[in-house]
Amino acid sequence: MFHYLDNVRNVMEGDARKDKMIHDDRTDSGLDSLKEEEYNNIIREMEDFRIQPIETVKLEYNPEPWKTQVNEDGDTFLHLAIIHEEKSLTQEAIRKSVNDSFYLNLQNHLYQTPLHLAVITEQPEIAQVLLQSGCDPEIRDLRGNTALHIACKQGSLRGVGVITQYAKSHHLKSLLQSVNYDGHTCLHLASIYGFLAVVEILIKLGADINAQEPCNGRTALHMAVDLQNADLLSLLLKLGADVNKVTYQGYSPCQLTWGRKNLSIQQQLVALTKENLQHLPESEEEDSSDSDSEYTDDMMTYDDCTIGGQRLH
Repeated sequence: MFHYLDNVRNVMEGDARKDKMIHDDRTDSGLDSLKEEEYNNIIREMEDFRIQPIETVKLEYNPEPWKTQVNEDGDTFLHLAIIHEEKSLTQEAIRKSVNDSFYLNLQNHLYQTPLHLAVITEQPEIAQVLLQSGCDPEIRDLRGNTALHIACKQGSLRGVGVITQYAKSHHLKSLLQSVNYDGHTCLHLASIYGFLAVVEILIKLGADINAQEPCNGRTALHMAVDLQNADLLSLLLKLGADVNKVTYQGYSPCQLTWGRKNLSIQQQLVALTKENLQHLPESEEEDSSDSDSEYTDDMMTYDDCTIGGQRLH
């Protein structure tokens, strides 16, 4: 800032630019019209000037007393009503909190919102009312799971159906792409736990069938091979999974079938995979027994070791 002021001083002491055209809309700073003493006073004032921090503006929120009460686990009245499946109390609490997004989205010590608990306790009708009343379905719990992640992990068709039907379109798109703290999308979780109906629903709603885990780049198809789940593999192939998608280490699903028991999975993938992605690299196909024998031979050459002058036998 003060370099700028020095430049202004130099300009004032130099060419005054008295012939400069005057416009109706003033665009200069006005410094040229100041006397030297006035200018110096302004400089001193600016050097002494300190910006004061702006106090945080608190939004006026005066909830009813029952909305301010939480227990030792951080659960509100609404949390507890859902946990204990007191449906009439739950619905009344939600009715009194319509569009009160602050209260509807409060998280307990596990970062669970009322929507998380409605899904965990298999109360889709409560989840529906919460979504219709303005709760945010994208909030994550302590493990980074949204309520949809939990529904997919549990294989809850009704839970998945309610969230995907009543979440707003922009929320749904984000939910299908969202990963938890393990790097899993909702589709990954449904695949890992083998809930084929949920897998199909998610893909038809727009979930990326070829989404990769952030850590190693596995897709749902790679997971099907790892889990030796032939039904999941067939479903994913039917819905258009890319058999040539490789992990970050460069392995296709077909390459992961070698050394595994289910030959039908391997046969399906070999028939569809590019030739250069069907087999493991030669160095990894070598018989491991060869390396073991070499290791043993090397060890056997050390048969003349001595300790304290005594030869080992």
